[in-house]
Amino acid sequence: MKSFPMFIRTTGRRVVILGGGEQAAQKMRLILKSDARIEIAAPSLDPELQSVVQDGRVTWHQGPITPGFFEGAAMGFIATGCPGLDASLHALAGVAGCAVNVVDQPHLCDLTTPSIVDRDPVVVAIGTEGTAPVLARQIKTKVEETLPPTLGGLAAAAGRLRMAAAGRVPQSGRRAFWRWVFDGQPRRDWVRGAERAAIDTIKRAIAKGGAPDETQGGSIALVGAGPGARDLLTLRAVAHLQEADVIFYDRLVDPDVLELARRDAERVYVGKVVGASAWPQDRINELIVTEARKGRRVVRLKSGDPGIFGRAGEELAAARAAGVTVDIVPGVTAACAAAASAGISLTERGVTNALVMATATGADGNVIPGAVRLSGPGTSTVFYMATRQSAQIKTALLGQGLPADAQFRLIVDASKPTERQFAGPVSELDVIVSQHNITGCAVILLTWPLDAAQTVPHPPAVLATVTG
Repeated sequence: MKSFPMFIRTTGRRVVILGGGEQAAQKMRLILKSDARIEIAAPSLDPELQSVVQDGRVTWHQGPITPGFFEGAAMGFIATGCPGLDASLHALAGVAGCAVNVVDQPHLCDLTTPSIVDRDPVVVAIGTEGTAPVLARQIKTKVEETLPPTLGGLAAAAGRLRMAAAGRVPQSGRRAFWRWVFDGQPRRDWVRGAERAAIDTIKRAIAKGGAPDETQGGSIALVGAGPGARDLLTLRAVAHLQEADVIFYDRLVDPDVLELARRDAERVYVGKVVGASAWPQDRINELIVTEARKGRRVVRLKSGDPGIFGRAGEELAAARAAGVTVDIVPGVTAACAAAASAGISLTERGVTNALVMATATGADGNVIPGAVRLSGPGTSTVFYMATRQSAQIKTALLGQGLPADAQFRLIVDASKPTERQFAGPVSELDVIVSQHNITGCAVILLTWPLDAAQTVPHPPAVLATVTG
């Protein structure tokens, strides 16, 4: 290593920034995350810097710069935008023995600014010694995905309880206790937003003198895998995947999503095929509950959002009936992914003011009568599991007033590398579905404007998302 990574204490210390423009503002935003006393030196300041000076968060030095300005500072940032002036200021800092970072001049940097993953008080700093900042940011993105946004709060809470734990938990059991806090039920509760429950659980364990035996306390998480692209998963979904002991997934979950899971997690395919039930729902319910009762952390990974035509209700009921802790992690549903791929909004002022989600396929696999009953002027309608019913949907929409020449765009595998798009009049919807043998995830996009009923005899269009 040419640079040694180290955290510098800022409490009660001064950090100086030289420059009054955007480069200086970038460094100021970074240091404002700390509790340092910030002093900016420049003849003039841009509006952002002026604002923080007026708020009293930063001091403005307008006098001459001498080595004395740098004396006693924990560190400095030189960002005037003039290479010659920056070099001169670097020399003055050297006289005072102040380590500085000089923007865009790595050869003058005593310090390099890392990419930071901030979960205060948990902080991860990533550096490349100034050689590849873009790579550092890419690594930062990966780390951001793995650490829940609220993790720092749990660390801070643990810090407040450390003395209490030291007084009640025997020294021989403390490592196991804290391992349980950060890897057991307290962390799982904290990540899902149940912070009070997590604290209460930790306090009860301290009162009893150690971590409880969790071998009988498994859990189930119904996790939304989104429409396909793995970078559309939420951070909470990724956290559950990396903590899972066993993952149950189906055919609609993209293999790339599973790459985010813990390497040693057991993966069980419970795929269903259109028109068949190789894995009946009651069998899946039984499996996930059985695994949770073994004390395992179970993830039921579902395409899109678990609560939107994902049969989450049946799995929730089974888990609760068995007394198993269950969590729901929302995901990006097909309607949102379809609209994003098409570059449109599902609602628009003065055009559509209602969003309807419906399925065209019942639990028995048959067409649901009246699936379009809520479609009309001012609506965006979303049909799931409907490619096999495209002819019936077309007929129902036309009968409800949708003009035959209303245009639709059909998107297959929205957000996936295999995404395809087609277009045509609604009168040919079933023809296009048949011609291209569309049997998987497909999305049909149309609009039915609010004022359509006032300008034409029949409303011109509807937005429909068709999946499966």
